[in-house]
Formats: sequence, structure tokens, C-alpha cells
Amino acid sequence: MRKNKSSISKARSYKEIGEFWDTHDLADYWDKTGPAGFEVDIKSEVTYYGIDKELAAKVEALAKRRGVSADTLLNLWVQEKLRGIKI
Repeated sequence: MRKNKSSISKARSYKEIGEFWDTHDLADYWDKTGPAGFEVDIKSEVTYYGIDKELAAKVEALAKRRGVSADTLLNLWVQEKLRGIKI
């Protein structure tokens, strides 16, 4: 943890920061906060395709049984189907 960073909690470690916020509410310190800046670099794009309602229910059920999201399962299936096909 950098020493030159100010902290509402005055903690000296990330563990102490966690302990502080476990017992305090940010609403009580809102006036001591400032804007935060950060950049987001999104590299993927989502495209939606229509799917029959009954088929979607089957995909959801199978994905749940396999412990993955329906999106993940469908992406894996499409990748598998397109493997080796020249487009």
C-alpha cells in the first residue's frame, strides 16, 4: 500500500481498510470523498440473436446442470461447430 495515499480509515494495510469498512458506512463519510478516475478497455462485443422460447429454456436448463451460463454454453457450441469451417 502506498504511504502517500490519504485514507478515510487511516489504515496502514488493506486488511485494516477492510476491517474499518466492515463496521462503518460510506454514507457517513460521503463529504470526504472525491471523484475517481479510471479507464475501461472493453475488447469484446456482444451480438444478440433470437432463439425460440422453448429452445432457450432447454439451453438454460442444460447450462445450469453444467454449472455455466447459457451465454457461455452457446458460445462454446458455436465455436465447436465452426471449428474447421472455412468462412
